[in-house]
Amino acid sequence: MRRFEHWRLVPPSLWHWPDFSPAEIASRGDGSLLLVPEALDRLQAARSRIGRSFVIHSAYRDPVHNARVGGAPLSRHKTGDAFDIALAGHDRAALLAACRAAGFRGFGFYSRFLHVDLGPERNWGRW
Repeated sequence: MRRFEHWRLVPPSLWHWPDFSPAEIASRGDGSLLLVPEALDRLQAARSRIGRSFVIHSAYRDPVHNARVGGAPLSRHKTGDAFDIALAGHDRAALLAACRAAGFRGFGFYSRFLHVDLGPERNWGRW
């Protein structure tokens, strides 16, 4: 795990996930990025399994941005291992199966996105 004050400071030699960019994984608040290779490896694996691009609504959140958007105080977004993946254009069951197979353990079901994370095994919301 490595933190960058801004996503533009991530050296290209450290970025190994071809279907995603540092900008889309960085905090929408201050642009900072917490680089968690295990989480990004799993996100890339899910993307490869599904065979279609993902739109990431939210990934890493700096603490101020997390509070501003109403995120839980202990949100996995603050630890850099959570992603909210847009459902538009995806079969919900196939997306969920790809994320499970990639090793994500936490799943939140929302009307417009699927939350996935590497926290304890759990799920919430209605699918």
